Amino acid sequence: MKRWTRRPEGSTWGDFGADDELGRLNLLTEEKVLQAVREVRAGKVFCLSLPLDLPGGNVLNPRRHAPTLKPTFREGTPYLNFEMSQVQPEAVDVLSDDQVTLSMQYSTQWDGLCHVGAMFDIQGDGEARRVYYNGYAAGVDVFGGADADASAEACCPPGGSYARKLSVSRYAEKGMQGRGVLVDLERAFGPGRTIVGHAQLQAAMQAQNVSVEAGDMLVLRTGFAEAVVAMNGQPDPHKLEQTGAVLDGSDPALLDWITRSGIAALCADNYAVEAYPARTSGPGHSILPLHHHCLFKLGVPLAELWYLKDLADWLRGQARNRFLLTAPPLRMPGAVGSPVTPIATV
Repeated sequence: MKRWTRRPEGSTWGDFGADDELGRLNLLTEEKVLQAVREVRAGKVFCLSLPLDLPGGNVLNPRRHAPTLKPTFREGTPYLNFEMSQVQPEAVDVLSDDQVTLSMQYSTQWDGLCHVGAMFDIQGDGEARRVYYNGYAAGVDVFGGADADASAEACCPPGGSYARKLSVSRYAEKGMQGRGVLVDLERAFGPGRTIVGHAQLQAAMQAQNVSVEAGDMLVLRTGFAEAVVAMNGQPDPHKLEQTGAVLDGSDPALLDWITRSGIAALCADNYAVEAYPARTSGPGHSILPLHHHCLFKLGVPLAELWYLKDLADWLRGQARNRFLLTAPPLRMPGAVGSPVTPIATV
């Protein structure tokens, strides 16, 4: 039986192959990488990641907590500043070895294509099923929670989770390198909260002489991550709610432009990229319509909480907006999302 016989209207399901797990990342071709490399003229490098212990606390998302670092242990002894003379009396070595517990989407991150799915009738039989991009299904391809893998070749222990398909590790295997194109929404609209639809985005792009082509990775600076840094691990949720531009996922013209633009990925320095709660309602609506459109329908990865100020300032001073972007996630098989340390080379 085919995984799906009916796809969402306007989606790219099947366009890159019946078993595709990369969506529009397929447009990150060798030629796109060469285009990106040709943008490197100064040899200057910018780190686009927040420190991964920011924003601090869990006010942005109560499910996500700051990372906790601990030593590993050697026979019950913390293996940090460990004098090897305890094991070999004449040894001079002092060794440290640590481990971390973290939410994969706490700070600077990629959303995997299995991060947001939908109830959709993939077989045209009137039954809505829980599915993700290209028809991959909960409990069949993505396991966890009530959908534990009960097969003889179980992929994860009880209580665990595992995306057998659409894991963010597929991005790492792809490489996630190509041409980044920056639009500075903070410069266009200021540091306050602005809902940006198609008209506003196009006006900002025109004013900043920005154009995008198929396979580019669109990068949006809003100033949100800069506000997070200034709060120094003590984020003020009320101030952050009034900080930085957010895309209007309820704007059909904006979603249509994302489709027509051919962008391979959409990256932002804010939380969620889009306005939440969205201005959507009625039967069959999505509470995250931009996520629904990009992750579920088009296979366009979303990235959040990048730090873009230094790059944006430099590009503006050079009258540029394109750069080589290298942003592979952790190659953690089965993961839904991942921390990332993006690097821009100009």
